[in-house]
Amino acid sequence: MCLDFFFACPAHGMAVETSPDFPMTDMINNLHYVDTPEALEEIAEVFLNADCIGVDLEADSMFHFREKVCLIQMAVGDFIAVIDPLNIDDMGPIVPVFERPEIRKIFHGSDYDVRSLNRDFGITIRNLFDTELASRFLGIPETGLGSVMKQRFGVELDKTYQKKDWSKRPLTDGMIEYGAGDVIYLPRLATILDRELEEKGRTSWVEEECLLLSGVRHQDNGDAPLFTRVKGAGKLDRRSLAVLEELLQLRLTLSEKKDRPPFKVFSNASLHTLAKEKPTTTGRLKACGALSPRQAAAHGAQILKAIEKGVALPEEELPKYPRGKRPSFNPEIPKRMDAIKSYRDDMASRLALDPPILLNKALMTAIAVRNPDTVEELNSIDGLRQWQISTLGQGIVRALHPGS
Repeated sequence: MCLDFFFACPAHGMAVETSPDFPMTDMINNLHYVDTPEALEEIAEVFLNADCIGVDLEADSMFHFREKVCLIQMAVGDFIAVIDPLNIDDMGPIVPVFERPEIRKIFHGSDYDVRSLNRDFGITIRNLFDTELASRFLGIPETGLGSVMKQRFGVELDKTYQKKDWSKRPLTDGMIEYGAGDVIYLPRLATILDRELEEKGRTSWVEEECLLLSGVRHQDNGDAPLFTRVKGAGKLDRRSLAVLEELLQLRLTLSEKKDRPPFKVFSNASLHTLAKEKPTTTGRLKACGALSPRQAAAHGAQILKAIEKGVALPEEELPKYPRGKRPSFNPEIPKRMDAIKSYRDDMASRLALDPPILLNKALMTAIAVRNPDTVEELNSIDGLRQWQISTLGQGIVRALHPGS
């Protein structure tokens, strides 16, 4: 394995030439599949000497009960490592690469990746840059990696293996090359986006957002009922909620036993229908159409038992859907919301940005309730970014208090 290639990434914001073009067809010449502890240690030395690296990963959330990271792809220049964590017991050698602040880590749509790397390997990412996020802050309408690659480099990303089970081994050469394809251009893309953000004065916006992104973590449901994760559950009555919870608990048990994602056992929509209909016989179960004939045949008895249990729950034990405490109604709040929204939409139009990127509905509501008289008061509103306060603060206060 050749490891004498090093690549320096230009400081972000500098208008410099990117690395020389290299065709995707020649990528295999610089592609290294890493599936042993010894190879991982060698690869780690390469990336520890880099200024910036492109990073992507593949997981198996579509195929297994407990998802896991199955591949980690890293690129520095045209040197690419496809790391196989399923064949390596200790991923420790690569952890410092992510934790060193002087090494810039470039992702595209990093939220899931950040959570997954921390969950599986305890990795904390410092100095993260998200090219998907940066694209949105530049007003680019289509920010998926495929769209961005085609727009910026005229590259059509191969989607042949997009829905493959990445936990299966051995991997084919095509799958390894596919994994590398999503990461090879990220450092070059970051340099281009840096320059455009600097030109528009939005570098600090993205830096603040990326810093917050680097701190997101995987969260389980804790002690909260499973129905809190089901869309539309809040509209069900308490008896139906009890039935839905029993059905969700059954699905969770079956999912773990089968080692399949819950949605591939029963869909949320199917269980929602069963919770409302509450069939008590096999005939009624089939008639309601919530399950396929195969599902009804395999699990009908268990489904009916779960429904019976929810129906029999004593009235005093019925669950309530948790709802956030609403602020006391103030007739001025809708007017304030309209004023803030009007100002935000006008600014979004001027900046050629999607309005929610500037200020989402939750933040507009919080501001309307607080009704700040000064820009300084905006600092006490949870979730409001510093870039939003510095960019929009004066305008928001003026919109709320036009006569002052």
